[in-house]
Amino acid sequence: MGSVTRRTLIIGGVAVTALTAASARPSDPFTLGVASGDPTPDGVVLWTRLARDPLAEDGLGGMPSRSTEVRWEIAGDERFRGIVQRGVATARPESGHSVHVDVRDLAPGREYFYRFAAHGHVSRAGRTRTAPGPAEMTGLTMAFASCAQFEHGYFTAYKRLAEDEPDLILHLGDYQYEFEKGVHVAPNGNVRVVDGPATVTLANYRQRYGQYKADLDLQAAHAVAPWSVVWDDHEVDNNWAGGMPDKPQAHFPERRRAAFQAYYENMPIRRAPQGDELRLYRRLPWGRLATFHMLDSRQYRDDQACGDGLKDCPDRLLPTRTMLGTAQENWLLNGLRTSSARWDVLGQQVFFSQYDHTIGTGETLLLDAWDGYAAARDRVVAGFAPVRNPVVLTGDVHAAWGAEIKERWDDPASKTAGTELVSTSITAGGDGSEEYPETPSWLAENPHVKYFNNRRGYVLTRFSAGELRADFRGVEYVSRPGSPVSTKASFVIEDRVRALHRV
Repeated sequence: MGSVTRRTLIIGGVAVTALTAASARPSDPFTLGVASGDPTPDGVVLWTRLARDPLAEDGLGGMPSRSTEVRWEIAGDERFRGIVQRGVATARPESGHSVHVDVRDLAPGREYFYRFAAHGHVSRAGRTRTAPGPAEMTGLTMAFASCAQFEHGYFTAYKRLAEDEPDLILHLGDYQYEFEKGVHVAPNGNVRVVDGPATVTLANYRQRYGQYKADLDLQAAHAVAPWSVVWDDHEVDNNWAGGMPDKPQAHFPERRRAAFQAYYENMPIRRAPQGDELRLYRRLPWGRLATFHMLDSRQYRDDQACGDGLKDCPDRLLPTRTMLGTAQENWLLNGLRTSSARWDVLGQQVFFSQYDHTIGTGETLLLDAWDGYAAARDRVVAGFAPVRNPVVLTGDVHAAWGAEIKERWDDPASKTAGTELVSTSITAGGDGSEEYPETPSWLAENPHVKYFNNRRGYVLTRFSAGELRADFRGVEYVSRPGSPVSTKASFVIEDRVRALHRV
């Protein structure tokens, strides 16, 4: 083997260890890779899930129905010569043989490397890092992504994201899709097939996550940096809202609990479900530079108005309607009011800015997005007033967008309250295109929207004290592996200037 670089270690999955990792074979329990998440100044969550057969129909990944001890270690160098901590965790069948290690007492603002061992096998190595100390104004490279539909394409965008080597990755939902094979078809046709039925039971969800997480491009993205994740609808059921499914289902509460449990088992998060709730809203401070307010816009929302869909609906304006629920909304507004961060960033799921889909007279609005919860959005926008630089990050809509959030969206002269950056999908929608024939007319109808692109990809951001730069990164195709990536457009948000400036 030639010289080992960080890129070959993390992107290529080479584990240079004191013990030689066995090559992948049916007995290897680390087929789903490794991950880390939710860094703090002194710690991070390390994750793996044991699965000898990721596609096993019972959801147990070919593992025995007994607990397994898993050794872990974390080091300050990629060759693991300087072990900082090590320990033993227990992978239990009732938790899908997942492991969540909440490592503490690490140094702030440091890069670390970690790995696991069990049954005579050593996992690939992962790279992670802690957040800077509270007083630090350390720069940050952060990527965010959403919407990876396995059937619609190859996860090349995850691989390209990993090659960009960000410090932090946010995933804003639709990590996996719940449909039975062939039900959800991309415009150019499906190019891969999912195993198993539509995800309804815990075994179904575990099997589906197993198939997704066995993908090597996704594993590369998890191994390169810590993630902070929130879900959207497809982790449970299309367009679910609070306790309501999209279509009537006799056993939706049981399905929702199963989905919540599987999500916890497969994500590098600290909290497990408690009863019928999995609390995902939380804050991730990055020194004095940025605070990420990670939101859950599914679990506590009111049902969509007027039966959902694209329409003009007076009920969407009702002041009692909530997207976040009372407790989460108060938590967010209190956090914004007391923040001293240079950048306050909302990591959330659905389109925040108002968007009129009708060209000319009349309005047509998407009721599953914040347009269906207009009063709730107004309360959040009012909460931006004391914030130095409010930025909303969004997934869900399968295209890249950049928008200025207006106090009165239909008045171009209205004050700009904040900015919104929307990531396109990893694969959902298939290969896509640069734009639609209607795009110029849509943008003219919505002058606060400054950018649109319909390729697949992600957004790469660079935070500094003086500006936030956003590069909209897109791949040319997902219908086959190996697409190159390019920057489709770049925007800068200057400190104290609530506007998008195209570079």
